[in-house]
Amino acid sequence: MTVPELWAGIDAGKSHHHCVVLDADGKRRLSRRVANDETALLELIANVAELAGDDATTWAIDLNSGGAALLLALLVNHDQRLLYIPGRTVYHAAASYRGDGKTDAKDAAIIADQARMRRDLQPLRPGDDISVDLRILTARRTDLICDRTRTINRLRTQLLEYFPALERAFDYSASKAALTLLTGYQTPEALRRIGHSRLETWLRNRKVRNAAAVAATAIEAAAAQHTTLPGQRLAADMVIRLAKAVIALNEEIAEIDTLIESRFRQHRHAEIILSLPGFGPLLGAEFLASTGGDMTPFGTANRLAGVAGLAPAPHDSGRISGNLRRPRRYDRRLLRAFYLSALASIRWCAASKAYYDRKRAEGKRHTQAVIALARRRLNVLWAMLRDNTQYHAEPAPLTA
Repeated sequence: MTVPELWAGIDAGKSHHHCVVLDADGKRRLSRRVANDETALLELIANVAELAGDDATTWAIDLNSGGAALLLALLVNHDQRLLYIPGRTVYHAAASYRGDGKTDAKDAAIIADQARMRRDLQPLRPGDDISVDLRILTARRTDLICDRTRTINRLRTQLLEYFPALERAFDYSASKAALTLLTGYQTPEALRRIGHSRLETWLRNRKVRNAAAVAATAIEAAAAQHTTLPGQRLAADMVIRLAKAVIALNEEIAEIDTLIESRFRQHRHAEIILSLPGFGPLLGAEFLASTGGDMTPFGTANRLAGVAGLAPAPHDSGRISGNLRRPRRYDRRLLRAFYLSALASIRWCAASKAYYDRKRAEGKRHTQAVIALARRRLNVLWAMLRDNTQYHAEPAPLTA
């Protein structure tokens, strides 16, 4: 392999990027502000290639998505070696360079110089088409879940201001029936007026399960309050809007879940991932979205564990040794996927349950035992993907 002779650092932005190219001695060979436009970016790549001649060029960038997506795609299409250096790393590295000023050109030069000196930067490869789609879909699902949580919290707060008995009567995050109820009846007077039998009929007409129980609970809440609080009418109108918003969000989340499962099952690793107990389509999609569907850039299972925050980092000083902690920088979505899958596997997989129990017997807390199990399962999944084989549970030991 040819040793790179030029390093191109890119300080990425929304409308413009800045590129600085350094040679092996750290001398600046090019510094240019370039528009985030295909023609301008292709011209930059051609100019850097001309500058390099027969020598290889390594590109480094501080963004791996967003405004840098077009540039990343063009670099990959032109078979350029590409490294990723996180923005936080650039920020801390800047303190070791001369001057307190901050400019795009200086940041690009720092990125190029760090790529020139360091050998621990992560190669950057965009995921396959399915993994990119899953990243978009899972990101949208996360936004919807956050919106839903925020709307439910606002709904409960609004109810609490004028009808606390009804606020505590239902779990609005899990009960579609309660949300349907609120679209029609939100005040004690309205509920007492309609009565149990008519409310039950109203709910049944809207295909609410357990209509009788829901109606009984609502009427009981209405009977507990006969005081009308100031602002009740307007607050009730807000509750209607919020309840309808939650129902709409639930429907959109269900649609996104269907899209995620459909797209995930089209991936070449889908059946392998699903064969590991605890991984379903949603967590499998999170895994592919975070890794790009290709284990090659990580190199080893240990490296993947470090990215996922499952490999502890030493924090020793002086006479203190053996002090381990979670690394500061890790992929939280990837950690979440492995943690939740490990948590689910304890219930459904005998091997996972036995490992978890062993860690608990060693004195580890619940969370520590689950993280240890997640780390072990990461190794298993890595081997499965490497060998292109599905998971096969060990047979239970024979008993006399």
